[in-house]
Amino acid sequence: MKLIPKLLVTCLALLLLSCCVRAQTLRVAAAADLQFAMNDLAGQYEKQTGTKIVVTYGSSGNFHAQIGNGAPFDLFFSANAMYPEQLVKAGVADAKSLTVYTQGHLVLWAPAGSNWHLRERGFEALKDPHVQKIAIANPEHAPYGRAAVAALQKAGLYDEIKPKLVLGENISQAAQFAQSGSAQIGIIALSLTFAPSMNGGEEWEIPAKYYPPILQDAVIINSSQNKAAAQTFLDFVKGEKGRNILAKYGFTAPQSNTQP
Repeated sequence: MKLIPKLLVTCLALLLLSCCVRAQTLRVAAAADLQFAMNDLAGQYEKQTGTKIVVTYGSSGNFHAQIGNGAPFDLFFSANAMYPEQLVKAGVADAKSLTVYTQGHLVLWAPAGSNWHLRERGFEALKDPHVQKIAIANPEHAPYGRAAVAALQKAGLYDEIKPKLVLGENISQAAQFAQSGSAQIGIIALSLTFAPSMNGGEEWEIPAKYYPPILQDAVIINSSQNKAAAQTFLDFVKGEKGRNILAKYGFTAPQSNTQP
């Protein structure tokens, strides 16, 4: 008879341990422009709290579809506001947690030694006949791709440049195209140029007036079993330490761009 209570206690202890371990792990879906910043954020947060952050990177549009179909994420850090807002409207994400956490920026980028003189020429470099391929993220599901198209349209270059465009699945792949030489120039997220492998490249930051603000929203997913922990991590990202880390990778505090 004494074995039954002992067995019951053991089972309960294992169950509690399992719950604690699960509560200490957060599954995060993050836009590809956050690849380096989020690694830093997650690392700092893990040191501070012991909570493990497991991050998957990809295009915001693809994550929107995956989460809508039940993908098991606790938090979604998008590269725009639209996709998290749609998840809230669909009843998939928590409206109270919806927040703008940062603002991204676009640059023209080319490998060191390319001699496109991007800083001096800006958009004019894209018209160079020797520039045959220009990488952008796919505008159908990547916010930075839509921002790149908007910038080219604002500059009056889109129709001329369109035949040169090569589309990456997300902004990280677009950067890889430019880095590898599959494209001569990339229109990419400023945050990705902080990667060690991209140090020393040519770049020109596209003035904010050329594209709508890349305001990036985050939201907690309703199916999360770790909502309290997710909110704590979200608060960390939005707090002073998190903003300082984001600033290291070219992100800025959210604000509206000034249009001419």
